[in-house]
Amino acid sequence: MNPRSAFALLCTATIAVGLYSPSNTPTQESREGTHLSSSRSEAPWPPAATFSILGYDPETGELGGAVQSRVFSVGNGVLWAEANVGVVATQAVVDVSYGPQALELLGSGMAPGQVVETILRNDPNPRPERWAVQGRQFSVMDASGNVATHTGTQASDWAGHQMNQHVSAQGNILAGPEVVRNMVHAFESTDGQHLSFRLLAALEAGQEAGGDVRGMQSAAILIVK
Repeated sequence: MNPRSAFALLCTATIAVGLYSPSNTPTQESREGTHLSSSRSEAPWPPAATFSILGYDPETGELGGAVQSRVFSVGNGVLWAEANVGVVATQAVVDVSYGPQALELLGSGMAPGQVVETILRNDPNPRPERWAVQGRQFSVMDASGNVATHTGTQASDWAGHQMNQHVSAQGNILAGPEVVRNMVHAFESTDGQHLSFRLLAALEAGQEAGGDVRGMQSAAILIVK
C-alpha cells in the first residue's frame, strides 16, 4: 500500500479542483448482479458526489464501509453502521435519514432488499423539483453480508453500482463504470487481509480508475463487529 496515496485518501485536503458539468448523453449498462444507470438531467446544486464500498469479512464477522469524495467531511453523511445489525451508505441526491431508517429496519429483521424497497416507497419526496427521490443512491448490508443497492435514474452521470457476494461498490459523478468494477475487484483480490486494508485498497483502486471526476478532498472508513 502506497503511504502517500493512503494519506491522500484518509486526510481532508484543501486542493483546487475543476468544475464538472454532467454529460447530456445518458448511458445505461446492466448485467446479472449489477444495475448501472446515469442521469438524464442536471442536479439543482452539487449532490453528495462520491464513491463508496460496503464489505463483510465472514472470517472475523466484521463489516464496514469506506467512502471518498470531493465533498468535505464526506463520512458524516454517507456511512452508517451498528454492530450486529448492518452498515449503510447514503449518497448522491442524498436523504441522510435513509441511514438510521435502514439500520432500524435491519434491526427489526428485514432483509436488505426489503429495506431498500420500503425506504424508497415511504420517501415523501418533499422537494421533487430540486432534490428528487429519483436521484437517491444508497446501499444496505446486513450483519451476514447480504447486500442490496439502489441507484436512482437522476443520480448525476456517471452513476451506478456493482455487487457481488459480501460487497457492493457504488458512486456518482464518476469517471465511468470502471471505478466501481475496480473497487469490487480490489476488495475481492485482497481476501485474507484485515477488512480495513481491503476497504482502503478498494478506494485506491477506484481513484486509480478516475474516481470522482471533480477531485478528492475527504475520505472515511467505518467498521463494526
